[in-house]
Amino acid sequence: MKVTSGRVQRPAKPRENQIQTRILKQDLTGHFENKENELSDGLNKKRLQILLKGYGEYPTKYRMFIWRSLLQLPENHTAFSSLIDKGIHMAFLNLQKKYPIKSRKLLRVLQRTLSALAHWSAIFSDTPYLPLLAFPFVKLFQNNQLICFEVVATLIINWCQHWFEYFPNPPINILSMIENILAFHDKELLQHFRDHDITSQVYAWPLLETVFSEVLTREEWLKLFDNVFSNHPSFLLLTVVAYNICSRAPLLNCSLKDDFETVENMQAEVDQQRVEDEAWYQKQELLRKAEETRREMLLQEEEKMIQQRQKLAAVKRELKVKEMHLQEAARRRFLKLQQDQREMELRRLEDEIERKIHMRDQEIATTVKDLEMRHLELESQKRLYEKNLTRDQETVAKEMREDADAYRRKVNLEERTFHRLIETDQTQNQKTQKLIEENLAKAEQACLNTDWRLQALHKQRCDDLQRNECYQEVAKLLRKNRRKEIEVLNAMMEKDATKWEEAEEKDFRLKSEKKVSALSDASRQWFLEKEINAALEHAEHPYHDGPRCQYEQVASSCLPRTSPVSDVSEVDASTWLSLNQRKIQWDTMEQDLLERVRNLRQRLTAQARNSCQTPHLLAT
Repeated sequence: MKVTSGRVQRPAKPRENQIQTRILKQDLTGHFENKENELSDGLNKKRLQILLKGYGEYPTKYRMFIWRSLLQLPENHTAFSSLIDKGIHMAFLNLQKKYPIKSRKLLRVLQRTLSALAHWSAIFSDTPYLPLLAFPFVKLFQNNQLICFEVVATLIINWCQHWFEYFPNPPINILSMIENILAFHDKELLQHFRDHDITSQVYAWPLLETVFSEVLTREEWLKLFDNVFSNHPSFLLLTVVAYNICSRAPLLNCSLKDDFETVENMQAEVDQQRVEDEAWYQKQELLRKAEETRREMLLQEEEKMIQQRQKLAAVKRELKVKEMHLQEAARRRFLKLQQDQREMELRRLEDEIERKIHMRDQEIATTVKDLEMRHLELESQKRLYEKNLTRDQETVAKEMREDADAYRRKVNLEERTFHRLIETDQTQNQKTQKLIEENLAKAEQACLNTDWRLQALHKQRCDDLQRNECYQEVAKLLRKNRRKEIEVLNAMMEKDATKWEEAEEKDFRLKSEKKVSALSDASRQWFLEKEINAALEHAEHPYHDGPRCQYEQVASSCLPRTSPVSDVSEVDASTWLSLNQRKIQWDTMEQDLLERVRNLRQRLTAQARNSCQTPHLLAT
């Protein structure tokens, strides 16, 4: 039967012997029978009954939702709030004294629910069993007071509506129905109750007052009300009869009224003990499963740890290999850099040598041109002398020609010797460079082979500290090489400055010699012109010796006290002196350069050997 609540009305103040009850409005909508099985939220009562019959209970997760749908709760927050706002009812102010509840929250929710029921209908304020009836629902819905109130109110309206016909006495009509049902199903038990003056108020009414909450466990009570809310209200009465029939064996052995009450309590205690035993066994089973689960989890964790360790070891090996490759690449780059620096130094030295040789060739060519010009001048002077001088002068001229031929042969011989020396030096330089490159290639190959073997033998011994020491040693070597390079560069710059100073000094000497040579040429030309003029005057006036002698004396006093032959010899001697000095200077410079090249090549070879030996020393 579906019951809906109308507008909540505040009950009038009752008289002394009059009890006000709330009038229930019947649902007058049509087609009630067709819609009886249709519930809200898309549920169907018949399907729920089939599910309940198959499993014996509703799913725990959806039980509250199914109950709310079966009871069709209105969830009227406004009406409930108005009842709660009235406060605690006077009848339940001292509820804790009669029902000592440990949980203050549960006591407070029970007081509010009972007070709301008493404010809703005044009869509930005088109902002694109302706390016993409402307590299991309050405990179940203590976090939602509105649902708790509406469930208790719906239960009272639909399943307990005839309990108040003989109020304040027990519902004799309901108890008579239970007795009739018991007489139909178990006459022997009913006769036993009658023989010992045990009425339905003893074996039936306590069960209804507490709605079986004191004789059933929580799970059993929830299963019971799954069936109560899903069936006709008479199902609750049938449940009372069924409970007594199930307990008929101990009840038939009782003869006193106290014994019947004791049997009821003992039966509840036995059920409670059975539930506790089952809970203990379930707890032990859960502990056993938890232990097995823990062991499985430990084994899984150990397997994961082993896998992680294996992965970590693999990663470490990969990092070690990468580190070795990086070290090998760094070492190769370092060796290549050193080799490139050495090759650049050798190319720079070769360029400097070629530049010096080119400069020397240019100076030699210039000197040769000057000599040729002087030779042409001497030839022209010789031809003049041959025409104008005497036999003695011709002899001197012949001697001068011989000397000039000898000088020319000597110059040619010296040039051939000098060119041969240059070719020999170039050949020697090429051989030395080739030998150095071969030695460097062999040393590099030997270093690579040795390093590879050493690395294969000692790769497990290299740790972070040794790598740090290796890096420090390499850094020291780099700093040392940089200092040496700076010293070499400084020495080269000093040598270059010295050479420039020498070149400037030689240039100044050359200019001085050119000035002396120009003065000598001018003096000699003036002397020749005077001699030619004197010869011409002598040819025209052969008998004027006196003036000529005087003129010669004056000319001799004006000219230097040297003969033309001696002047020419002095010019040739100064020329030879300057040429010899230049030759000596060029030889000295050439020897210095060759010595520097040899020293630099020896130093580079020693550094290459040391760099090849360094990895072996660091590894040991």
